[in-house]
Amino acid sequence: MTTAQNAALSETRIANDRLRPVRIWLYGMAAFVLLMVVVGGITRLTESGLSITSWKPISGTIPPLNDAQWQAEFEAYQQIPQYTVNNSWMSLDDFKYIFFWEYLHRLLGRILGVLFAIPFVVFLVQKRFTAQLAWPLFGLFILGGFQGVLGWWMVSSGLTELTSVSQYRLAAHLTAASLLFIALIYVPRSLDPGRVTGFVTGQNLASASILLVLIILQIGAGGFVAGLDAGMGYNTWPLMDGAMVPDGMGVMQPFWRNLFENNLTVQFVHRTIAYLITAYVAVLLWQQRAMGGFKHVHGWLPRIGILVLLQVVLGIMTLLHAVPISLAVGHQALAFMLAGTVMAYIADLRRARE
Repeated sequence: MTTAQNAALSETRIANDRLRPVRIWLYGMAAFVLLMVVVGGITRLTESGLSITSWKPISGTIPPLNDAQWQAEFEAYQQIPQYTVNNSWMSLDDFKYIFFWEYLHRLLGRILGVLFAIPFVVFLVQKRFTAQLAWPLFGLFILGGFQGVLGWWMVSSGLTELTSVSQYRLAAHLTAASLLFIALIYVPRSLDPGRVTGFVTGQNLASASILLVLIILQIGAGGFVAGLDAGMGYNTWPLMDGAMVPDGMGVMQPFWRNLFENNLTVQFVHRTIAYLITAYVAVLLWQQRAMGGFKHVHGWLPRIGILVLLQVVLGIMTLLHAVPISLAVGHQALAFMLAGTVMAYIADLRRARE
């Protein structure tokens, strides 16, 4: 087939592209998940996550509308350890501030469900996708609902004994959000009718997949850092507590607890994974340059390299400035964007091999 014939075939596919609205919808859902991640980060950093002490999926959509309702919410908050131990100074107006962020985060979750369900039904009725595609899309809806369940599971861990949520549950909630986000990138990217060119080997796919796993692992590790407020200490770089490999990382017994409960070790692990990802991406760039450069599908790799460097700089700045909200939220959001970019690269690698 000649180049002209290929171009004509591609134009025909695009002209008959009934899945274009579906792709736009899914990319929009991915952007909405990213917005939720940003609001969730602010909620965590302002310690607002425990301000709503009940889970009411339907009636909870309506916020307090009068003084009596506000007082009832405040009195419920006053019964949990976070208030009695840390925030007993708080007035009703102070409470309203933290309530806003948690309410907004939950409201966005409800809106996300509606924005997914209604177009899904419309596209199904319009027969824009087959049953073979409908089931994976329905699976994304279930994964999104599972996020809501995980969110309440996380919040409930801080209502009886702890003064904040469990770092284990926070890491699970954040990691699940990253999986939902990259799935919402992968599916529409895979459905694009445009032709992807470039020489792709099994090693390319395996290498990109390993990178994605490392990034998801790093997002989970970041969840433990956030859950323990581990970024609030050891605010120097490249040294940590005066050394490249600080003492005290194994003080807890059994040893595995240090990986998830020792602030020093948790931050060290997060730093180490960052170094590993940076070195790994450098190797991928060097290998691809030697194998023919960054034409066609491999044009994703330089973009990934730039995002990794930006993420490293942003992470260091967040640490050195003791986790200001703006830098910390940007750091978290960029991690998701990096994961999404790698996922798009993987989708295009697979399409190029077809």
